[in-house]
Amino acid sequence: MSNRSLLGLIAVAALVAFAPAYAADGGGRGGSQAHAQHFDARYQHNQYYPSRGNVTGQLPGGGYAINRGERHFWYHGGVWYEPYGPRWMVVGPPLGVFVPLLPPFYTTVWFGGIPYYYANDTYYMWHENEHSYEVVEPPGEAGAAATEAPPQPDVFMYPRSGQSEEQQATDRYECHRWAARQTGFDPTRADGGVPVNEARNRRGDYFRAIGACLEGRGYSVK
Repeated sequence: MSNRSLLGLIAVAALVAFAPAYAADGGGRGGSQAHAQHFDARYQHNQYYPSRGNVTGQLPGGGYAINRGERHFWYHGGVWYEPYGPRWMVVGPPLGVFVPLLPPFYTTVWFGGIPYYYANDTYYMWHENEHSYEVVEPPGEAGAAATEAPPQPDVFMYPRSGQSEEQQATDRYECHRWAARQTGFDPTRADGGVPVNEARNRRGDYFRAIGACLEGRGYSVK
């Protein structure tokens, strides 16, 4: 075999070995990113998310580490990441895992009078015993009733002491849980988890409570 033929075989072998990593990275530098995001229009959710299978070298800040058996995930904004060698791949979440908060954008879907919270091809249900939201099987589409968009956030917080994104997320979550316990109103649940005739007043109480909590932790709240 000539030297030129041998070099050609080596080049082909190297290209084959490199192709999976190249494809997973979106084609490398300057490669096509046409499939980097997808638009989730189910139930008029109408949000963009990174497509599953994308690989990134850096996780977004402000998320949560979630463990499920021997598997480890990073949960941020309704997107799930799992270790992929030294990097992270966008994946679907495992059923039965619990998260402390719903994604910032979600759609409430009613099936048989029960609210499910939908975002990014994933369904969540409130689990009272765990005081968390559980990733569940998709309910039967035939039973879908009305859908509603989540309420827009009424609290805008600005760090006065240079708190990191991770610290801001922790403080926001802890103040949310404290305000929900104090007022009995949880804006991530249908009607706040209270009778309809009480929802308006309890909602106001909740936002005053979370504002006071955040101001006590060094934030300006509007």
